[in-house]
Amino acid sequence: MRWKKTLQLVDVHCEGEIGKVITGGVIDIPGKTMLDKMNYINEVDDSLRRLVVLEPRGCLQMSVNLLLPPTRPEADAGFFVLQSDKAHPMSGSNSICVVTALLELGMVQMQEPQTTVVLDTPAGLVTARATCRDGRCISVSLDMVPAFVEYLDFEVDTPEFGRIRADIAFGGVYYALVDVDQVGLTIAPENARQLAERGVQLKDIINGQVHIEHPLYPQINEIAYVMFRNRVSDDIYQTCTTLPPGRVDRSPCGTGSSANLATLAARGQVRVGSVLTSRSTIGGEFQVEMLGTTEVGAKAAVLPRVQGRAWIYGIQQLGVDPDDPLAAGFMLSDTWGEGIGSK
Repeated sequence: MRWKKTLQLVDVHCEGEIGKVITGGVIDIPGKTMLDKMNYINEVDDSLRRLVVLEPRGCLQMSVNLLLPPTRPEADAGFFVLQSDKAHPMSGSNSICVVTALLELGMVQMQEPQTTVVLDTPAGLVTARATCRDGRCISVSLDMVPAFVEYLDFEVDTPEFGRIRADIAFGGVYYALVDVDQVGLTIAPENARQLAERGVQLKDIINGQVHIEHPLYPQINEIAYVMFRNRVSDDIYQTCTTLPPGRVDRSPCGTGSSANLATLAARGQVRVGSVLTSRSTIGGEFQVEMLGTTEVGAKAAVLPRVQGRAWIYGIQQLGVDPDDPLAAGFMLSDTWGEGIGSK
């Protein structure tokens, strides 16, 4: 072989959502902070993202987590998420995948019955507590970054559905949370394609009608995802996060569930100590607890804790031949959806 680049990845999924972890082949990315490093990928050189996420090496229904040395002394490891549109600052399911890989591969020493792992992310520090038994990471709870609301019942004019309402909230990234009945669908596996297409359309529409900017991280300034939701009971929500260019999250989505928790707190529907269940399109569940309240800038915020599970299912080595004409990757609408045109 004559590869000009070699990467090692661990295959991990969290309740069905694939979150591969790059464990070797990348020494570091330029930047003083994890946010700087993420912005380098997004603004200067995204060849690594394209290599691992796009075809022929990647596929639509996955994320890839770039594991890096932490930039803050209190953290054990740093990471951010590479997806089909760009690098993103934070993800609950991907944090669970990263912690599981760090512990089960021995990159961070496992302590039974519980190991604490602090992650340095572009959205802030995330403290993970892993329940461990017999060398296995049984579950991971994440003390997420503070979640807060920008707008409740923000009215959005759409060409297909007329005027709808969305809650705009931050849970690690910005979300537009839309009650699914407004788009005439239910959250079910057979509706995943339609949900994905409608979510991507709404993301672009809403970003064109709303102005947002994180009080502490002004470079986080747009809605990353639309999450459709359905209230099943007082403490159970169906959730379906849609990701560009056109797919749905297989997991219940930790950052989206945190954003949803913030909207419920703002409406007085949950309080400190409340525990909700977020249930995915395929039935996987996260437990979401409101630990407390705080402020982000001048905004009232909640402190969410998200608990879920992940499983390692493979180890992969990727390489790039210097003559490979497809090193930059590609997408086709047959799989990736029509959203590739708006990427």
